[in-house]
Amino acid sequence: MHSMKVFLYNVSILAYWVIALIITPFNLKARAFTLGRLRFWKRLKNDFANNNAPLAWFHCASLGEFEQGKPVIEAFKVRNPGHKILITFFSPSGYEQRKNYEGADYIYYLPMDLPSNVNQFLDATNPEIIFFVKYEFWYNYLSQIHKREIPLYNISGLFTSGHIFFKFYGGLHRKMLTFFTHFFVQNSASKTLLNQIDITNVTVSGDTRFDRVLQTIASPNHYPLIEKFKGNAQVIVIGSCWPEDMDVLYDFINSAHENMKFIIAPHLVDDVHVKILEKDLQVAHVRISDAVEEEVVGKKVMVINTIGMLSSLYQYGEIAYIGGAFRDGVHNILEAVAFGLPVIFGDKNLDKFPETLELIALGGAFSISNKAAASAVLTKLTESEDYRLAASGISSNYIQDKSGATQTIIDQLVQA
Repeated sequence: MHSMKVFLYNVSILAYWVIALIITPFNLKARAFTLGRLRFWKRLKNDFANNNAPLAWFHCASLGEFEQGKPVIEAFKVRNPGHKILITFFSPSGYEQRKNYEGADYIYYLPMDLPSNVNQFLDATNPEIIFFVKYEFWYNYLSQIHKREIPLYNISGLFTSGHIFFKFYGGLHRKMLTFFTHFFVQNSASKTLLNQIDITNVTVSGDTRFDRVLQTIASPNHYPLIEKFKGNAQVIVIGSCWPEDMDVLYDFINSAHENMKFIIAPHLVDDVHVKILEKDLQVAHVRISDAVEEEVVGKKVMVINTIGMLSSLYQYGEIAYIGGAFRDGVHNILEAVAFGLPVIFGDKNLDKFPETLELIALGGAFSISNKAAASAVLTKLTESEDYRLAASGISSNYIQDKSGATQTIIDQLVQA
């Protein structure tokens, strides 16, 4: 039965790869996904031809997991300066944005999880220690790592009862969990779930994202153009927004008082989607790509039609709205919270993001369901300084109280 499950698993991985190849000519993301892997093997052979240094391999599904793993990568390097660092990504959105990260010696796409790929990859790289960040469970990689007796750690793991590991049909996935040396999970609920299926090598370390955002606020990028735009105005930063988010915000933006401004960073920054966003703005606005210092003072809205700026833009705000909840899930709220901003977001799909529910309960965050609710919350926060400052203090304290996961992980690795 187990061998049949593994066979079907391998068939599904192969089918996924074949479909990606078929749609490559018609889909930019698929093209990056496939070509990045097809060109990979020659690079791998050349890169590791003369490498004799010990290697630590960190695997991240995408950009969010990289940001989560970054504090551990950097702390590990400080403790182990003789090691080289390898980072792999599954998704193009992670690889393309971080392929030039200077904290790693090698950055690749993860080869597809087929036995021949796995053996070839591990033979070439020969890692001494391996970290998988949060999610990503690939049977052939994990089983082969286990067979080779390479220490394997899951960091910032987050498990819920809805995951396949805890379903009656999740036997193959439960088997994957047994291949890990240790799990560093975000919360006690994750530990309890793992314990219930006899996975006991678990430490509740917390979420390394809190350490990452503290790094961001310690040395944010500064943008003189944004400082000129802000002036003495009260600024609301709208981050990672989709059309559904803007639909609940337009009324407030278009009727906002004179000394209020908005920085809007849409999730999709191509011209088509930015034009859709701008269509219902009835106030003076400018894209940052077109902005000049002499003119931004008179604008009400700055549209950020580029990537890579958002995490530092929150320093210019008093309040943040974070998009995504009306779709698959709210985007990262912690960057805004770290700068001490009260945060607002939609009220859908929040159970997958424990920090949203915790901050709502504490009073540092607010969920809304429609434009009337959005306007009511924003009005109260902008008109009552005491109310806003109380929520701001809650946000700042929340980040500080939750930090420290990286140190817990590194300390335990030293003791292992």
